[in-house]
Amino acid sequence: MEGCGSVGMTLLLWFACGVLSTMGALVYAELGTAVPRSGGEHAYLTYTFASTRDPARGVSRGGVGRVPVFLFDWLGLLIIRPTMFALVSMALGTYIVKPFFPSCDPPPIAVKMITFCAMCLISFLNCWSVRMATSVQNVCTFTKLTALVIVAVGGVVELCKGETENFAEPFADTSTSPGTVAIAFYNGLWAFDGWNSLNFVTEELKNPSRNLPLAIIVGIPLTTLCYVMANVGYLAVMSKPEIIESHAVAVRWGEVMFGPYMSWLMPFFVVASTFGAANGCLFASGRLSYVAGREGYFPQVLGFISLHSLTPVPAILFTLAIATCLVIPSDLGLLIDIFIFASWLFYGLTTLSLLILRWKEPHLHRPYKVPLFVPVLMLLACMYLLVAPIIQNPAGSGSFTLLILAVGLLVYFPFIHMHLKLPGMDQVTAFLQRLLTIVPTRQD
Repeated sequence: MEGCGSVGMTLLLWFACGVLSTMGALVYAELGTAVPRSGGEHAYLTYTFASTRDPARGVSRGGVGRVPVFLFDWLGLLIIRPTMFALVSMALGTYIVKPFFPSCDPPPIAVKMITFCAMCLISFLNCWSVRMATSVQNVCTFTKLTALVIVAVGGVVELCKGETENFAEPFADTSTSPGTVAIAFYNGLWAFDGWNSLNFVTEELKNPSRNLPLAIIVGIPLTTLCYVMANVGYLAVMSKPEIIESHAVAVRWGEVMFGPYMSWLMPFFVVASTFGAANGCLFASGRLSYVAGREGYFPQVLGFISLHSLTPVPAILFTLAIATCLVIPSDLGLLIDIFIFASWLFYGLTTLSLLILRWKEPHLHRPYKVPLFVPVLMLLACMYLLVAPIIQNPAGSGSFTLLILAVGLLVYFPFIHMHLKLPGMDQVTAFLQRLLTIVPTRQD
């Protein structure tokens, strides 16, 4: 709302975010069925840029394109995945604490403590059992959809009562700055992010060539409809200034719709929803760390799994540690901007890899094949989302992200290209094996 400037532009942007996320997910569906390995972008960038193909020997790793694969892992493990986990967990902490401070913002220390406890609980669930983590995810997803339906229905009821003043001039005060609109896109795309999570666990899916595209084609359009209708529900009850100034929109909406005695209902739904989102984020993040460690781009101990639960315990704990460090400063706006810029940088590179494979390997078996215009539009959208914010604010999140990539290059050449080892890593690995009861896995 703040970046769009108007009600109409806000709703159009939510719809556009859904369309863009659907296009990205369809691109990933083709890659996920053509290269059915866990790790998401890591697997596709490795296959496209870091693999050599010999008709006699098949596919082997080790091409000159290992740099983009490592940079994705570097940014993904240190910024993208932990930042997403931290942001969703902080939203959870905010909505747990907010009802106890109805007339003011909750104390940051209280939010951070609840956030840390929630992250530890989610990490424990993912370390303990894959089945438990997926069961929690199913329950929380249902709860999230229930909350969105409640908001949407409540808004429709208010509209039927004649509460339409917020829609009287839908495009008044619309922003005309491409950079500002791109930042608004960032905030909308943040809500949709996770559309690529299934690609991180392709090896664990049953019949991925059928179920991966099906989940995308059904799930993301349904999510888009829910988000658009939920925003209609908010706007039917709250004015534009109220939404912009509120730090917990669902809490305020619940107070207006249900009164003070039932105002806890919406925070409850939001907490359950964010718990599920954080759980799903960590589930995918742990698999990326696991694959990066297994293939030698990060310390190999990250590729070890628990002897008892067969879960990637070191990878999960690594993500938890990084996310905890990100929670301490708690600059949510900067974290969101950095997360989205970094994510869409590699979404664009991954989309480019699909186009490269279409050209280099036209006969590659593709159980699902997306129409060519979809990756082309996706690539153009990624370029816009990367360039416009840098033009708007040259010293902002884009420049910071590029600086982190430059540091990654300095790490790559001695430790990946030249295979140098940090002193004492073997001793650390042996200690963690005994402490966590973890073992290496065989790599195909």
